Order: sequence, then C-alpha cells, then structure tokens
Amino acid sequence: MSQRVVDYYLTITSPWTFLGHDEFSQITQEAGVTVNVKPVDMGAVFQVSGGLPLPQRPKQRQRYRLFDLQRWARKRGEPLNLHPKYFPADPTLGNKMVLATADAGLDAMALAGRIMRGVWCEEGNAADPAYLRAAAAAVGIDGDAMLTAAASAANAARYQALTEEAKAVSVFGSPFYVIDGEPFWGQDRLELVRDVLLGGFETIREPV
Repeated sequence: MSQRVVDYYLTITSPWTFLGHDEFSQITQEAGVTVNVKPVDMGAVFQVSGGLPLPQRPKQRQRYRLFDLQRWARKRGEPLNLHPKYFPADPTLGNKMVLATADAGLDAMALAGRIMRGVWCEEGNAADPAYLRAAAAAVGIDGDAMLTAAASAANAARYQALTEEAKAVSVFGSPFYVIDGEPFWGQDRLELVRDVLLGGFETIREPV
C-alpha cells in the first residue's frame, strides 16, 4: 500500500505558516505521511485568487490580523514579534532554497521552520543569503550548496512550475495543505487536518 501524501504549499515569510509549522510537522509525523514541501510565489497566486498584499488590505483587516496573530501565538506557545525588522522581505531566495533542499531529498521541513522562526522571533532577514546560510547550518544542511542550487535555471523552472500548479489546484494563501484532493487553508484548519490524518475521517470529495 502506497504511503499517504500531503502537499504543503507555503511561502517562508508568512506568520501563519510559521505558527502552524511545528504543529503540522507533529501531525504528519504521527500519521506517518509524506509531506511534499512546495514553496511558491504567493504574490503570483494572489493575482489570480483575489488575495491582497498586507499593505493593500483594508485597515479593519490589518487591525484584526494583529489581534489574531497574538491569539494564535499564545495558543501555539510561540514568542511571535508582531512587527519584525525585516518584514516584508522578498521571500523568493528563501523559497527557492527550501525547494532546492526538498529536491535534494534533505529536510526541507526543518529548513523552512528554521528560516521562519528567525524571521518572526529573531529579526532574521529572509532575503539575506548570509541569514539563509546560517539557518541551513543550524539544521545541519549545507547552505552554500543549497544557495547555489537555488540560483540555478532548473530551480527557477521548478519554482515557476509549482506556482502554476498551486494556481491550478486553487491555492489562495499560505499555508495551504492538500490531502487526497481536499484543500485546507490556514494553520487554524490543522484540527481538521488532524481529523483526516489521525482521526479516521474520510476526505471530502469535490463539491458539485
């Protein structure tokens, strides 16, 4: 019997992805499933899905976001910085480095988690190669090799292909989990992800 697979679409500068990352990792490890780590260009996804970059969102939504981030940080036990020094930062290089790590068969989950923790708790700059190199070293990954791979034409093509794939499967935010075709948006859906992977719930078919 083939092992179950979860597709994990993300961008490494999302606070919501950071807040759910360890919980998601624990659930998938308990369930013994394979996680396909799929960093994508979320800005391009927003363009076709109605999403808006944070500065363009209505003030009411921006205000509510700050309340919700604090609530979820408290619930997850994370020391989240609401206004990190290097946010927003261009996630492209970090995303591509995580992708290169996944394609090399290394621990992309660990690297993504380390990068995000640095951004949201330690004033790390996700656009800085030196920071990314240090994040990789912290989880036992050769940062120089992964940065070199991230800069390759093959990696750029893979990143674009995954972004197009995300659009095709109706991804519209980060984090986004897909299990047997059923989509789950946001770390606040992890209880539902747990139900499917560990609670015996069947995945829901495409609505008609």
